[in-house]
Amino acid sequence: MVHLAVALDGAGWHPAAWREPDARPDELFHPRYWGDLATEAERGLLDFVTIEDSFGPGPDRTDRVRGRLDAVLIASRVAPLTRHLGFVPTAIATHTEPFHLSKAIATLDYVSQGRAGVRVRIASDPADARHFGRREFPVPLPDLAEEAGDWVEVVRRLWDSWEDDAEIRDAATGRFVDRDKLHYIDFTGRFFGVKGPSITPRPPQGQPPVAVLSHVPEIHRLAARAADLVFLTPHDTGQAGALARELGDLLVFADVEVVLDETEQAARDRRARLDDLAEHSSDALVFTGTPAQLADHLLAWRDAGLSGFRLRPAALPHDLTAITRALVPELQQRGAFRREYESTTLRGLLGLDRPVSRYAGATR
Repeated sequence: MVHLAVALDGAGWHPAAWREPDARPDELFHPRYWGDLATEAERGLLDFVTIEDSFGPGPDRTDRVRGRLDAVLIASRVAPLTRHLGFVPTAIATHTEPFHLSKAIATLDYVSQGRAGVRVRIASDPADARHFGRREFPVPLPDLAEEAGDWVEVVRRLWDSWEDDAEIRDAATGRFVDRDKLHYIDFTGRFFGVKGPSITPRPPQGQPPVAVLSHVPEIHRLAARAADLVFLTPHDTGQAGALARELGDLLVFADVEVVLDETEQAARDRRARLDDLAEHSSDALVFTGTPAQLADHLLAWRDAGLSGFRLRPAALPHDLTAITRALVPELQQRGAFRREYESTTLRGLLGLDRPVSRYAGATR
């Protein structure tokens, strides 16, 4: 069996996607648009969707989509429209306070009833730093990665700072919380000093899964230190297998951008039309073909050791519906994908146990 996720970004990952006949560029900032994408992903029984985010408004060109909504807030708005699908919004560790993001993701976990995760991203662009004005950039990547690792550690400790049964809610005695089951985290490091505890009770999953997209050794090490799953960008089966072995203690997903159609030629023609409208390069493999051909490709990489795949639809909704209504049935026929959801939590879908709070049983 394979895990399958979809990465949502605006009108799609190709910069000309907003000009496709079935695109909805006038709705990119409307909750209905994002709700429709999420319900379509759940229709296909996908494990989760990720939602992209950044501090920059996008390319300084009038023929490209510019501007975006906050990924965590999008997820919190549309998660209640679904029942099983996981939501993994992007949160940028650089320049942001882990306390605020810890309660935002904990809130998403409550809103979704246990289906939240977070993709941690680093912001290395000096232009991003100027939005905040707190320090000089550029900063070496190893330092940014170390800071992000500490950021995740603080977030995780804050999620654990309330024990699972800290809330008593006994109206007769007037006791709402057992103070002995709320804990200071007392984190002191190079980048943060956080006392805690959180103001949000422990998330339903205990620890919402943490993901990292990695291209280089410094971020590989961040993933190994801080993440539950890692997104990688191999371009062939050999590279996929090597990366899976290198990060074998994690769930390893390959990112693949997809241009799908009923025939290979139709997919190639559509990609050519998009490329004629806007130049496009990708860090990930761009697969162009039929859903059946994509199934062949994914299963070969699964056999090389990958846990799953995060597919990037080149254009929305076209390539998303090709995934949910053609690729998924193809994988199901081959016995490689679920026919119904087997868990109500994201950790459950990913095969991760629910951890006990690290502070359980400790004295205040």
